[in-house]
Amino acid sequence: QVQLVESGGGLVQAGGSLRLSCAASGRTFSSYAMGWFRQAPGKEREFVAAIIWSGGSGYYADSVKGRFTISRDNAKNTAYLQMNSLKPEDTAVYYCAAGTNTEVVFTPMISRPYEYWGQGTQVTVSS
Repeated sequence: QVQLVESGGGLVQAGGSLRLSCAASGRTFSSYAMGWFRQAPGKEREFVAAIIWSGGSGYYADSVKGRFTISRDNAKNTAYLQMNSLKPEDTAVYYCAAGTNTEVVFTPMISRPYEYWGQGTQVTVSS
């Protein structure tokens, strides 16, 4: 069993930055693909970013490409989402997710195959 705990959310002005962290406990962290998703009020959960292996390139939604960077530190069992140039439309609850199955590895942009989810952290961007 893997437990994921997000932190780092908060209120920031447009153009500002935040770094979200996702601390994992349980099984070998390095074997998990990690993803970030978000859900705004009244909207469906959407993909933000994912990283499969440490040192590998990340996958990004078009809406955040060039502004957000996903990374992981396997020694610390932690994944990160650095968010720069934030916009009001980035306001949402951000969730981290972890998975090891083949479907996650080949389609990390899809939420359903992820096996473990954090409780979410609120990000609010004011205009």
